[in-house]
Amino acid sequence: MSEVLEIGKRARVASARLAACSTAVKNSALVAMADALVAESDSILEANTDDLDRANQDGITGALIDRLTLTPDRITAMADGLRQIVTLSDPIGEVLDGWTVPNGLNITKVRVPLGVIGIIYEARPNVTVDAAALCVKSGNATILRGSSTAISSNAVLARILDEAGASAGLPRNSIQLVTSTDRESAKELMRMREYVDVLIPRGGADLIQTVVRESHVPVIETGVGNCHVYVDAAADLGKAIPILLNAKTQRPGVCNAAETLLVHRAVAGTFLPKAIDELLAKGVELRGDDDVRALSGKVKEATEEDWRAEYLDLIMAVKVVASVDEAIAHINEYGTRHTEAIVTEDYSAAKQFTQEVDASCVMVNASTRFADGGEFGFGAEIGISNQKLHARGPMALAELTSYKYIVEGTGQVRV
Repeated sequence: MSEVLEIGKRARVASARLAACSTAVKNSALVAMADALVAESDSILEANTDDLDRANQDGITGALIDRLTLTPDRITAMADGLRQIVTLSDPIGEVLDGWTVPNGLNITKVRVPLGVIGIIYEARPNVTVDAAALCVKSGNATILRGSSTAISSNAVLARILDEAGASAGLPRNSIQLVTSTDRESAKELMRMREYVDVLIPRGGADLIQTVVRESHVPVIETGVGNCHVYVDAAADLGKAIPILLNAKTQRPGVCNAAETLLVHRAVAGTFLPKAIDELLAKGVELRGDDDVRALSGKVKEATEEDWRAEYLDLIMAVKVVASVDEAIAHINEYGTRHTEAIVTEDYSAAKQFTQEVDASCVMVNASTRFADGGEFGFGAEIGISNQKLHARGPMALAELTSYKYIVEGTGQVRV
């Protein structure tokens, strides 16, 4: 029997027991996990150093190294995230609706776990912790399949989490890691409909689309973020600059970082020279259309590919548009339905933008970087869904549940 199949069978058994665990047991387990992460920081950092050494030998740089790197502060932050999830309401057992039909049957709609959730992800060891914690609180067993780049870190983290959870009363194998990182192990996980209820891919566009195309298990598509900031004719330009800089440069290697700047023609001559200087000072390479390049010789020529690019780097495409309608049309053609922002003091423009832009999160006078489960008050997120079924936007506890109908009668039969 293959490793993945064995893991799937164990996860199915664990999921039935985990679904019945009380809130108190799940919260105790999360506290134990947080404490264990801090207590075993040295082991985690040692494993992470192994991963970083291999990554450097393989020539990996930039955003991927940043995502891979763990530090004492990041481990503390992961532990704090677990403790924050403890404070959140347990969704399991929540009554969503209830009514009585004319024949006297009492019908109740109640939240239940999805069951077994598989996570396929790239060089992000923090996902190991976030995903495991959210799955535990929502009563789901989880199967983690990370990349070879982070295998040492992931192995230590998964062991710590499962052992700590079991010590506090969770069923063993509530959290499991697929240690094989070859392509066949990922494909096998994608085919295990009997044991896995849903798959969530987290990573770049290639990974996500591969899982969407090849999986037999239902998939929640996440993450690809070609996000835009649109500076409207009625923008407060004093707000626009810090919003733009934060959206692009605060952490460029994440999916809610802005990749394209759109500027209304009415304010382009005033706004763009300052914006270009500020972005260049932050090390951002700019690629613009003819109107933008006419304002600065430091902007490279944009190609069609630039309007579609998720750079995940200090690169930004810039375009001048004639109206809010043109900005919306551009976003709906080239965006990835993730997060879009408008800077404006015009209520009508803001309303049109929020109604017509097709994205999971739409920001008005705020950075795209706020599209995040923690920033929304959800605790750690398992990802940001840019599809429409069954979840959209930052996915946290409620999005990791389904529901069932409980029907109570007094002997009724259908005639």
